[in-house]
Amino acid sequence: MKWDVVTLDNQSAGSIELDDMVFGAAVRTDILARVVNWQLAKRRAGTHRTKRRDEVAGSTRKIYRQKGTGQARHGPIRAPQFRGGGVVMGPVVRSHEHKLPKKVRNLGLRAALSSKLASGKLVILDTVAGKATKTRELAKHVAKFGWQSALVICGPEVDVGFARAVQNIPKLQVLPSQGANVYDILRLDTLALTREAVDKLVERLR
Repeated sequence: MKWDVVTLDNQSAGSIELDDMVFGAAVRTDILARVVNWQLAKRRAGTHRTKRRDEVAGSTRKIYRQKGTGQARHGPIRAPQFRGGGVVMGPVVRSHEHKLPKKVRNLGLRAALSSKLASGKLVILDTVAGKATKTRELAKHVAKFGWQSALVICGPEVDVGFARAVQNIPKLQVLPSQGANVYDILRLDTLALTREAVDKLVERLR
């Protein structure tokens, strides 16, 4: 399918042919959910931890005799039912990362790209290299597009000046083509791809 290409000034720069296999895939929310969960699980530190009964402070002596007190039978003060006692089956330091087949990850990325195109939230830029190297300039360009939040995906490398200008604009993010991921595409309202990024994504997902 053909899609309009614009410059950073929001002026027409021709059109581009988008691959239906990459940008016209079925938007499967179940696949998108699986990929997002996989991404976020990898980001978790997994450093949460509680102390077991053998790690908390306190004597191992039985707190009072077994019989004759009229009270329930108890062992050491470090038992979980007492204040300051150990935690039963508490969280431990571990990795939350899990495996997800590469085919599912690619399918999720195709679904994310297709969802932006289907909702009219896809913008194809001619290029950003050497453009708007100052934050003030870039903010004016963003205002012309009316973006509330946007992800800009460039070619294999992000232009240094453009990346520096993006840093001080809230809800605007830039990534190289190999960094394109489902979570960031869905998290931000608008997806902007350069011509070079389109070619690299098609090459990666075909």
